[in-house]
Amino acid sequence: MKRNFTMLIMLIVFLLFTTGCWNRRELNELAITLAIGLDITKNGQYLVTAQVVNPAEVAGKGSGGTGNSPVIIYQAKGKTVFEAFRKMTKESPRKIYPSHLRILVIGESLAREGIGKPLDLLSRHWQVRSDFFTVVAKGMNAEDILKVPTTIEKIPANKLFSTLVVSEKEWAGTSAVTLDELIAGMISDGKKPVLTGIQADIKGDEETSLSKQNVEMIDPPARIKYGNLAVFKKDKLVGWLDEKQSKTYNVITNKEKSTVVNIACPKGGKAVYEVKKSNTDLKGKIKNGKPEIDLNVTVEGNVGEVECHIDLTKPETIEKLEKIYEKETKEMFKKAIEQVQVNYKVDIFGFGEAIHRADPKAWKNLKKDWGKNFENLPVNIKVQGEIRRVGTVGNSFLEKIK
Repeated sequence: MKRNFTMLIMLIVFLLFTTGCWNRRELNELAITLAIGLDITKNGQYLVTAQVVNPAEVAGKGSGGTGNSPVIIYQAKGKTVFEAFRKMTKESPRKIYPSHLRILVIGESLAREGIGKPLDLLSRHWQVRSDFFTVVAKGMNAEDILKVPTTIEKIPANKLFSTLVVSEKEWAGTSAVTLDELIAGMISDGKKPVLTGIQADIKGDEETSLSKQNVEMIDPPARIKYGNLAVFKKDKLVGWLDEKQSKTYNVITNKEKSTVVNIACPKGGKAVYEVKKSNTDLKGKIKNGKPEIDLNVTVEGNVGEVECHIDLTKPETIEKLEKIYEKETKEMFKKAIEQVQVNYKVDIFGFGEAIHRADPKAWKNLKKDWGKNFENLPVNIKVQGEIRRVGTVGNSFLEKIK
């Protein structure tokens, strides 16, 4: 009985320390931030842009919104990113709250100068989760991206987040990179990071394009779209990949989920190979004292479109299309890898990590000058493509048009 009484007292004491939230904050005290932009000014200060939700305009039906913008832009400059955030309180009636951050946009000027220092706050701050995506504003500042009103999605940050998810899944020319993945790439010896580029295409009057009128038009004069991948060496942007190089990167790193590829028909014209499943087996090895890479790419897909005269009812036709896809894709991969090796000398594919796994002892010597070793690294490529389906029809109706 005495023992039970003692246990009860201990439980009561513990409960006293767990009741309530000592650091709680009410929603009406926070400026919920879904997108952040980082730029560098001419005098070396950071320009931080925060896209903050306007709660009255994004509440549920019947809330009686005023028709104002669903988000508000706050900006401040500082010698450090943290200082800039705190300076925003001179304008914002609420403290900037980044726990629900969805997208981080970095201006190209800052990216070329180095993103390591400004990212320290976001990796360190206890209120910031690391599951948001990071992108680079190609040829412009991050603030220019975050000021554009968007259609379909009322909140631009949600539009940017969702578009990148869909694009990576369906097109494979972009890559959704989280903060953890970015930092891991910056500190890795055998694989450097990439980030997807983003641009604001503004036509006509800028005042109209950046106002509410932009989302009231059937053909908005200002649009935000993603581009190809940016190559980083450590924490500095060194160049941009083209479309084929970007898609090659995603295939090699097993990020390709689906895409479409135009291929030549046996007797002229073209067809479309729709990739539905892709897997790359990347292996490193030391041959005659030198590193090599073996890439085995296995792809399954469908015939998505036919713009030529072929008989899809014949198995040999399917085999010919598979061989054409394999040949053209292998050539594309080979050329893309060689271009990255020559132009950037930066291992974005993870070939160094593959060598490290295959022979840790050899890697100790190779990693000292991996940029040069990567430049001359032989890559053996094998592509196996299979066509599973040809769609809901057999031969195209084009066969019947004379």
